[in-house]
Amino acid sequence: MSDLVLGADGRPRCPWGAGPEIYTAYHDTEWGQRVDGDDALFERLCLEAFQSGLSWLTILRKRESFRAAFAGFEIARVAQYGDDDVTRLLGDSGIVRNRAKIEAAIANARAALDLPDGLAALLWSYAPKPRPRPGSLADTPAATTESKALAKDLKRRGFRFVGPTTAYATMQATGMVDDHLDGCWVSPT
Repeated sequence: MSDLVLGADGRPRCPWGAGPEIYTAYHDTEWGQRVDGDDALFERLCLEAFQSGLSWLTILRKRESFRAAFAGFEIARVAQYGDDDVTRLLGDSGIVRNRAKIEAAIANARAALDLPDGLAALLWSYAPKPRPRPGSLADTPAATTESKALAKDLKRRGFRFVGPTTAYATMQATGMVDDHLDGCWVSPT
């Protein structure tokens, strides 16, 4: 049984992508689409970590503020952040003001700079082989063997707030896996 819903435009979508409009736009144009580039992947990894324990809608609504606060998620710039930046970020009501997550984003930028082949190469090395789309939300895993291995490797390299569920959410968001439900109109690129 499918959990697909018909949007106002008559297109079948994953249920979370039916609304509000910011969710629909994210579902239709970004989620599950291939993302390359170290900074672009760093942004997705950070946003998934900030989302932990919160609604993704909260993160989407604050996304532009996150981009401004974290220098467009340019790894080299964020890696230079110090105590004054942490204080600044903790006072920024436009983002999630969680000290552990803010410090993790900075630590993760520093760890990403140390990767010999870059963040994109590391993350994509854990992308599983394509598999059929899930038939329902119940068929969509929260973590996989690959996301567990990726999380373990990231932690070993000094990354924080990157457990298996966050790693898998990053894989979903960046097109490493296609978890649009079977019958969803969106096709990954």
